[in-house]
Amino acid sequence: MTVRPPRNFSASNLVETGLGILEYELMSERASTLGRHGTTVEAALAALAAGEAKGLDTVEQERLVDKAAQAVWAFFIHREVCGLRNGRDVVQRYGIPGKVLARLGASPRHR
Repeated sequence: MTVRPPRNFSASNLVETGLGILEYELMSERASTLGRHGTTVEAALAALAAGEAKGLDTVEQERLVDKAAQAVWAFFIHREVCGLRNGRDVVQRYGIPGKVLARLGASPRHR
């Protein structure tokens, strides 16, 4: 009895093609961008927490919540583009407050 690996593991399928190289580059860029979005979310949430600690006025506090909501929304959208659909782990990992989650997808108010 002989055992052969599945055809999709055969050497002919492992040859780098232009399409394979392009797909690798696209996946690399998606991962890099996802990391940058994560950093932006962390910075926006840190600014919000610092603003709350300082006791900023309501208008400034609302601006920080809007900025954090925009960062989180962009992060969620990019995660979906990458095929990551469940956001519960992100909410827990980053400690995203409910007031930020309530504004996801909403346009900020102009004052």
